[in-house]
Amino acid sequence: MPYVTVTALSHTGLIREHNEDSLVAGPWTLCGTVTENPQTLVFPVGTPLVVAVADGIGGQPAGEVASALVVRHLAALGPSLETDDAVHDVVELCNRAVYAAAERDPELTTMGTTVAGAVVREKSVVVFNVGDSRVFEGAGEDLRRVSVDDSPPLPPGRRTTSLVTQALGGAPEFSAVTPHLTTAPLAAGDRYLVCTDGLTDPVPEDEVADLLRRHSGGRAAFELWKSAIEAGGPDNITLALLTIGE
Repeated sequence: MPYVTVTALSHTGLIREHNEDSLVAGPWTLCGTVTENPQTLVFPVGTPLVVAVADGIGGQPAGEVASALVVRHLAALGPSLETDDAVHDVVELCNRAVYAAAERDPELTTMGTTVAGAVVREKSVVVFNVGDSRVFEGAGEDLRRVSVDDSPPLPPGRRTTSLVTQALGGAPEFSAVTPHLTTAPLAAGDRYLVCTDGLTDPVPEDEVADLLRRHSGGRAAFELWKSAIEAGGPDNITLALLTIGE
């Protein structure tokens, strides 16, 4: 029977005072929790399985509230994501939920979060994102970015930016989002990396690719986290590695 292994961790990093990242893998969520040791879960392929990260927007209130709200909605609705339209709709629903929560509590005004993830279905994988959290596909020796950064153009010589051009919530008044979706056939041996920019800002993509060529599972997750820490750990680090098995 085909199956999916998900290995995940979430860590504050070395600079931030607390963790505003959240993560979902099926019904399992991590919200503002530190898991320096990778946790591995195994799921059968069949019922849609959502694995995603959400990165609360820094410099604005309650990023951890926004990210936790989003992953809990995804955990609850993940098994219903049978179609691409359903994935699109659930991301829009999450956006409305963040704004609704902020409207009920003035202390949460302008809270927001990114989201990026993959929905594994019986015969396909749907990658989705809003913001600058990322999803990569690793097949064989190659690593390919599947998600699309919602970031302004970078000046020459600059590799990263903290600015995003769309997010779930994050503004004083409601603003609709346009989720990025990419669908691919499900294939045994495929690997996906879902992560916040706490990994990809300090660790260049070629280094991420090299680590994934040399390691898998919990060791790969640990080595990715260690590379971000050795590069200064400037932000919260949350990642999940998905492997399709048979």
